[in-house]
Amino acid sequence: MIPIAKPSISEEEIEAVKSVMLSGNIAHSKKVDEFESQFAEYIGTKYAIATSNGTTALHIALLANGIGKGSEVITTSFTFVATANSVLFTGAKPVFVDIDCDSFNIDPSLIEDKVTNKTKAIMPVHLYGQAAEIKAIKDICEDNNLILIEDAAQAHGAKYDGKKVGSFGTGCFSFYPTKNITTSEGGMITTDDRSVYEKSKKLRNHGQEKRYYYDALGFNFRMTDICAAIGLCQLKKLDKFNDLRRKNAEFLTKKLSKLNYLKCPKTYPNKEHVFHQYTLRIKDGRREELIKVLEQAGIGYGIYYPLPLHKQPLYIELGYKDKLPKTEKVAEEVISIPVHPLLKKEDLEYIVSVFEEFK
Repeated sequence: MIPIAKPSISEEEIEAVKSVMLSGNIAHSKKVDEFESQFAEYIGTKYAIATSNGTTALHIALLANGIGKGSEVITTSFTFVATANSVLFTGAKPVFVDIDCDSFNIDPSLIEDKVTNKTKAIMPVHLYGQAAEIKAIKDICEDNNLILIEDAAQAHGAKYDGKKVGSFGTGCFSFYPTKNITTSEGGMITTDDRSVYEKSKKLRNHGQEKRYYYDALGFNFRMTDICAAIGLCQLKKLDKFNDLRRKNAEFLTKKLSKLNYLKCPKTYPNKEHVFHQYTLRIKDGRREELIKVLEQAGIGYGIYYPLPLHKQPLYIELGYKDKLPKTEKVAEEVISIPVHPLLKKEDLEYIVSVFEEFK
């Protein structure tokens, strides 16, 4: 079986965890501080705030930017549910905008039509490791006095015009085991804003600055030193991991682009894709037929995402009646196949052979 994703864990990570365990400082301590510092330096921001997972990073980032009841946040429906749910957690309302079918990301040309006097932020998702059109989105934010919050959960190291995502506004990352690097579970907020940094630190730790003195309603969203120790090891390898993902993607595209029943992911000269997922579009309603072939061949796959958020029962119950034709079409066609760094050449060749034999 060739899995759709597989974390790359070595003796280095195991020894790092062992060292933390033996130290006795296994909760939030110096390793977290070190990981925050190194991650901020990697992304190119002044500050980074570690959290318990990517969802809590989004939740805290929104609150730290003043998003709350009565606010609207413009985002995409073609994403993992945490993107929109984090908005709901604050009491605000997600407002969905359709996507560009080639990049799978929110279409900037459609955003301003959704801006109202309640709009407080735009939250693009850098889906599958492909940077959104973040420059155009940042311009819209500046023109309309809106906050920019980047859901970069799948885009560690991705770039737009040479600048890493997560550094254009307030960035939010996930370190779930399937991501480009992992801490087992964990998240990170990146920012250049001192106020957002200080509020985020307070909110993730029960609303306290001084121990046992609370001046805000906060949460226990802290990262542990165990997770941070893994993250420090993984961060050193991130660029190598991303290079391997890109090379695997290049091989797949070179071979699969010849097949007329599918469409390979698009890359752009001003963007550096990090291929969290290698996502194809399968034409003519043949996805289910292909899935059976992949299952028989022992090739892992994923559908990210089969039902857009505006069509989910939760959001229908909340009164959402959006019509997002591009989002809905793409959701019926996408399938992701293995691209992770642990793939061998024979794995890639086997995957290609199965697709070539599919008629």
